[in-house]
Amino acid sequence: METVFDAFRSSVLISGLVLVMMMLIECLNVSSGGSLFVRLRHSRAGQVFLSALLGVIPGCMGGFASVSLYTHGMISFGALVAMMIASSGDEAFVMLAMFPGKSLWIFLLLFVIAVAAGILTDIFQRGKAQQQFCTADLHKEDLDSGDRSGRHFSWKRFVMLLGTVLFIAALVSGVLAHDHSTQSGVAGQEVERHTVAGFNLLDENWMNILFGILSLVLIYVILRGKDHFVEEHLWHHIVCRHLPRIFLWTFPILLGISLLSGIVDISTWIGENIPLMILLAALVGIIPESGPHLIFVTLYASGVIPLPVLLASCISQDGHASLPLLAESRRAFLKSKIIGFAVALVVGFGFWLLA
Repeated sequence: METVFDAFRSSVLISGLVLVMMMLIECLNVSSGGSLFVRLRHSRAGQVFLSALLGVIPGCMGGFASVSLYTHGMISFGALVAMMIASSGDEAFVMLAMFPGKSLWIFLLLFVIAVAAGILTDIFQRGKAQQQFCTADLHKEDLDSGDRSGRHFSWKRFVMLLGTVLFIAALVSGVLAHDHSTQSGVAGQEVERHTVAGFNLLDENWMNILFGILSLVLIYVILRGKDHFVEEHLWHHIVCRHLPRIFLWTFPILLGISLLSGIVDISTWIGENIPLMILLAALVGIIPESGPHLIFVTLYASGVIPLPVLLASCISQDGHASLPLLAESRRAFLKSKIIGFAVALVVGFGFWLLA
């Protein structure tokens, strides 16, 4: 039951974070009449650069933002690939805690690799129309204009307000916080209380505060938005269409991974054969979940494995960031994972041969 609850809690957190970002992106897009992201749509290099920057941000929040932009057709597939290569998920916090100096250089290297891979992906994708998952008519006047006409307190508005308030309360109380100390067995024991300059980098309270503030902004939008925006853009377009798919894909996957990790000890797979470890790191990285990859971070910090193995793991894996993508498009998920896996092998073996 504890395993089921942990999977459920993580699924609620992921779904809530994604919904908050999707709603705010929708708000920004509608308030600008779609012009906010016009330049971004016409500059694939800019899309790749921005998405790689979001991916470098520790944790999965930047990755969720990139997936939201991609599912809204605002960034290219290459930009999505760049995010997934640059992102190290929650492992980024552990890397900063265990070897802060080296981790910053690793993040910079991941960013460069991500930008290069994203641009190359878009070059091969040239001529293909940018995928549009979902569209909605943009009516700038649907947002707060000072005119109370066309704004009624319906049950849909009430449900979204209540859900946002409960989500803020869960963030503030820590009910949805990740339990890093219990992830991946040995790795969890190693990173239980690592701090840098007196700041606990494994404590995600500062991220919870950030998203709590963003949720407060969302409450204002829900209260002040007109009926069409609230019901069509937020309720039908995001809550009804995206929320069920995101949660119903995320929960069983996290639960299955948790149950499997209790049966299979991934650490026993790792030997002294570096090429095999690079391959294993890239393969384990395909798992769309933070936790199994912590073993490679811990082994690198202990000097057991070299940098090429850690790079292969970081490039191939992206924490929870790709789970919402899996809910939206299995084809895009598989393609991006295959590309990430290939890049992880090329970079891992390349650095090993040059060492």
